Amino acid sequence: MNTLDHLLKIEAEAAALVKDAQEEADRRIHENEENNRVSYEDFLKKTAKNHETILNDEKEKIKDQYQRAIDEYRGEISGIETDTGKFIFAFNKFLAGEG
Repeated sequence: MNTLDHLLKIEAEAAALVKDAQEEADRRIHENEENNRVSYEDFLKKTAKNHETILNDEKEKIKDQYQRAIDEYRGEISGIETDTGKFIFAFNKFLAGEG
């Protein structure tokens, strides 16, 4: 084997090593990208779940406050005596332009 053949053989081996190294690097990059994607999706799901819990808690608080306000208002107006006769009389005067 002459020197040129020997150098060509070494160059071919080097090319094969570079190709193998590139394939390994590509595999690792893909693996890391996949792991990062899965981790990010998990993070987003946990964050969304947390925000959903906070939202639902706030909605319940508002619903309870609203119900208390409505109950309080109903309690206030339930004691008011209504006189529909006087109301109709006053309403008719208003419609007639007298009031």
